[in-house]
Amino acid sequence: MKPLEGIVVLDFSQYLAGPSCSLRLADLGARVIKIERPGSGDNCRRTILKNMVIEDDSLLFHTINRSKESYCANMKDPDDLKILKMLIKKADVMIENFRPGVMKKNGLDYENVRGINPRIVYGTITGYGDKGPWAKKPGQDLVVQSMSGLTWLNGNGGNPPTPFGLSVVDSYTGVHLAEGILAALYRRIKTGRGAQVQVSLMESALDMQFEGITAYLNGGKKLPVRAEYNNAHPYLAAPYGIYRTRDGCIALSQGSLKDLASYLELPELNEYDPGDEFGKRDEIKKLIGSRLIQQTTNHWLAILEKEDYWCCEVYTWEKMLESEGFKELKFLQTLELMDGREIVTSRCPIKVDGEAYYSRRPGPKLGADTEKIRQEIGEVEA
Repeated sequence: MKPLEGIVVLDFSQYLAGPSCSLRLADLGARVIKIERPGSGDNCRRTILKNMVIEDDSLLFHTINRSKESYCANMKDPDDLKILKMLIKKADVMIENFRPGVMKKNGLDYENVRGINPRIVYGTITGYGDKGPWAKKPGQDLVVQSMSGLTWLNGNGGNPPTPFGLSVVDSYTGVHLAEGILAALYRRIKTGRGAQVQVSLMESALDMQFEGITAYLNGGKKLPVRAEYNNAHPYLAAPYGIYRTRDGCIALSQGSLKDLASYLELPELNEYDPGDEFGKRDEIKKLIGSRLIQQTTNHWLAILEKEDYWCCEVYTWEKMLESEGFKELKFLQTLELMDGREIVTSRCPIKVDGEAYYSRRPGPKLGADTEKIRQEIGEVEA
């Protein structure tokens, strides 16, 4: 039995942050019903990754909405709204990520919903909270990365700020919402009361930077300086970074420069005093880089790993997927489409009692479960 079996989730959200939360709940056993607009559905159905579309839905949609059901309803239609309220009455969790005010306009904000079902856990995602000058600003991943200061940490000094190559804020926010929902469900066991759980993309992006922001606030509000050469973390000293070798790249984490001088046969490193690792960070990194590029990655790994110096080869996806370490994780699963085609994707990263959770079910066809769910409601109401 999966931990959340028996929990029913109504997911009104779309794109990535909300669906990534309900995906994790589905992975853990919850029944997740996507509430989608008739005719168009979740806009993620048309979000294309490298022009990959399967069964008129994007590959991304199938990946982030696997194992869910689809129910079509127009919130502005009185008959559809009546059925939605019947569903809400029986649900445990409801998730939405519309702009502030939209759900209230449709009579499905938390105050109205808890009047229908006082035990429901109501999850809300906004871009920047529901008040203030940013409240109605688009909550989009790159925009929030940029406004939160996250992109400013990346890239070498002197170059423009660099965004992550992933929708990292959306994913992190989905994790936060799942945490809040699970905490509220646990409280409901003890008190019988539901709750509203609120998260925002901006607050999640700021939380991701708690270490650096704390250092800034308590260190005289001095902004960290990105390294001009091989920047990896503006608050960490040399050798921390990624370096080119003769045939690839190697990552060096924190470690003694004196030890590194010996391992790399680079006596010039011994000339630096304690504290120079940060004050002369670029100078030291360039010196290390000029040595590492003279030999292959495997040459340096053989030396550094023997001495337990924290380092690794920088993998491409191709090399990572072929590695024995990755294969041992058994992290891939195959979703099976109705026409027999398959999608290979990652599984739930959480194990419970040593069990990893896999699924064969792709994202649902738009409205695929509408009639079935209506029949269920009819049976319940009868």
